[in-house]
Amino acid sequence: MASHIVGYPRMGPKRELKFALESFWDKKSSAEDLQKVAADLRSSIWKQMSDAGIKYIPSNTFSYYDQVLDATSMLGAVPPRYGWNGGEIGFDTYFSMARGNASVPAMEMTKWFDTNYHFIVPELGPDVNFSYASHKAVDEYKEAKALGVNTVPVLIGPVSYLLLSKPAKGVEKTFSLLSLLPKILPIYKEVISDLKAAGASWIQFDEPTLVLDLDSHKLQAFTAAYDDLESTLSGLNVLIETYFADLTSEAYKTLIGLKGVTAYGLDLVRGAQTLDLVKSNFPKGKYLFAGVVDGRNIWANDLAASFSTLKELEAVVGKENLVVSTSCSLLHTAVDLVNETKLDDEIKSWLAFAAQKVVEVNALAKALAGQKDEAFFSANAAAQASRKSSPRVTNEAVQKAAAALKGSDHRRATNVSARLDAQQKKLNLPILPTTTIGSFPQTLELRRVRREFKANKISEDDYIKAIKEEIKKVVDLQEELDIDVLVHGEPERNDMVEYFGEQLSGFAFTVNGWVQSYGSRCVKPPIIYGDVSRPKPMTVFWSSTAQSMTARPMKGMLTGPVTILNWSFVRNDQPRFETCYQIALAIKDEVEDLEKAGINVIQIDEAALREGLPLRKSEHAFYLKWAVHSFRITNCGVQDTTQVCILLHFFHVVKAFVSAHPLIGVVFIQQIHTHMCYSNFNDIIHSIIDMDADVITIENSRSDEKLLSVFREGVKYGAGIGPGVYDIHSPRIPSTEEIADRINKMLAVLETNILWVNPDCGLKTRKYAEVKPALNNMVAAAKLLRTQLASAK
Repeated sequence: MASHIVGYPRMGPKRELKFALESFWDKKSSAEDLQKVAADLRSSIWKQMSDAGIKYIPSNTFSYYDQVLDATSMLGAVPPRYGWNGGEIGFDTYFSMARGNASVPAMEMTKWFDTNYHFIVPELGPDVNFSYASHKAVDEYKEAKALGVNTVPVLIGPVSYLLLSKPAKGVEKTFSLLSLLPKILPIYKEVISDLKAAGASWIQFDEPTLVLDLDSHKLQAFTAAYDDLESTLSGLNVLIETYFADLTSEAYKTLIGLKGVTAYGLDLVRGAQTLDLVKSNFPKGKYLFAGVVDGRNIWANDLAASFSTLKELEAVVGKENLVVSTSCSLLHTAVDLVNETKLDDEIKSWLAFAAQKVVEVNALAKALAGQKDEAFFSANAAAQASRKSSPRVTNEAVQKAAAALKGSDHRRATNVSARLDAQQKKLNLPILPTTTIGSFPQTLELRRVRREFKANKISEDDYIKAIKEEIKKVVDLQEELDIDVLVHGEPERNDMVEYFGEQLSGFAFTVNGWVQSYGSRCVKPPIIYGDVSRPKPMTVFWSSTAQSMTARPMKGMLTGPVTILNWSFVRNDQPRFETCYQIALAIKDEVEDLEKAGINVIQIDEAALREGLPLRKSEHAFYLKWAVHSFRITNCGVQDTTQVCILLHFFHVVKAFVSAHPLIGVVFIQQIHTHMCYSNFNDIIHSIIDMDADVITIENSRSDEKLLSVFREGVKYGAGIGPGVYDIHSPRIPSTEEIADRINKMLAVLETNILWVNPDCGLKTRKYAEVKPALNNMVAAAKLLRTQLASAK
């Protein structure tokens, strides 16, 4: 019985590639140094899989930045602005496409399906001259072969590549990207021929777009592509790999009808219904690469359950044609549990990172071949039983409280119009009120203080004193700038999810559980292993401290339940919405304690609301229903009048990190704001309205006001709104006139009395030398327009 891994993390167990990349970008090391680190990582990964007994080991899943960008390089599809003149694409052109350079911006980046990984979007049009410009796939196959490992080269499939692309600037938005198929297939044929000549016997095409809602025209493109490639593929075993969701019956029919294909890789973790399609109709003599080990989470596989599923499949496809695999690439999980020295033994026994999943895949394959490792299976069964019965997992009080939520939709008692009127009477804010999005620059000194406190190198008293001084500096600066609604700057916080997770029960944290988000950026998601509750207040002390320093309204800032859920590794033993409701109840407790402490404005960030949308449109409504409900739960206990008075200070939303595609929910005790950044605003506008927030902020500065188009098209939003008036992701300082011009464009489609003026994101990553003049110009622009509006009356 054979085993297979779809793909493997690239960063290395201790983020070796990240540090090598950043050193190279900073010109502290050479290209040769970077290539050496990369080669060592590839060699280590191949050896690890070979030693574990994996038969079908992937190559070309390593990348210096992104696998789709690698495909763009292979096809020579370099946008003209990068000045590439042909030949093999080197680091200069490659990293310019990924990161931009002094002259031109980077290519667009967006989410890889519904994961937290982001890929570089190809920019295509009818005039692109495709050419075989990167031999990486062949070079890495040869590299592995020289090390004694015969791998399966992996390519992004031609149809998925085109469907994941966008029309280049200047190309009609209606341009059919699939019309380019005849132009890219010759390049694929060259690559395939080179791989055959190098000795490859298998090739893997990743065609994950097959799991999306595709019309017949798009499905026909798969048939046409592999018809065309059939003769070139002759003599090779061909695996078409799909992942992340079920296949529709039409897509499954298309898949198994592709010519020249030997094997089909299916995600049987998130694609459980696909199992029924396989059982009812699987082509005789073909291989099934059964993805039963979850590539997107960190939980140990239930080997007994997977073995049972595999035995069922064995009866359908035949013993020799069944290959045990991962559900998708292991890129989306942490690298190696061995490096986690601070997790306790019980929780550690419940987990499996990429290295452990490789072992699980092989153990299942050996068991099917009659070589079951009884000790390994027994230990796994004991760990599964431990997780089910551990008192650390179950909290009856939490479960009872969550179950009681079903009787209400948790809407606030009064409508948003009445709340806004009451809030304005209390707050007496000017028109076009100004605020920021939450965080202020985090200096090296501030990071040092947090780091030393965490390492017990400074006392708690010294830490509190240092943070209070930082808050006072931020408050004084905002008052000097004459900002209307203040923030405390979040100097005590490391990460918007980790900060809260560390204070909630049911969460665990890793030391080296890093996962690639994009390029060299890695995130370390918390692990939600049990029922979630809030043992004690999390933010009240710092928010109260900040409010005591000013007479102006000060926001209390929280991360929302949906964002905490979507940016964590979530327990898989209950539905995600149940865990989300538990988190919502914990945040609700915090909201009410902030209110009791005299905090009048509370911000709840839901940066990842849009991010959690399922791939299938048919599943959107259910997700949005419980996600929006979770948000409403957090603030339903707020007293309207009291909070309106205190919370009337308009509260703004904080935006998530640079590459998020989300919504941020802002909850005031009185006012609730929602913020949207980098996502398709139109897709979920009605759900945003249903969140019943007092104010919504949307990322606008980088979209040329595209996100405002939904309001031009007639959508009525009765609450306040704060589109970002300048882009904080750039060090560039906008002028007063430029910001005023942006505000005027907003006033063309929005009422004066609901518009807020603010940056489009938090200021954490910027320097004070950039922040001070930019905010000064922002306030000046708001005052200028107030004067103009007043004189026009």
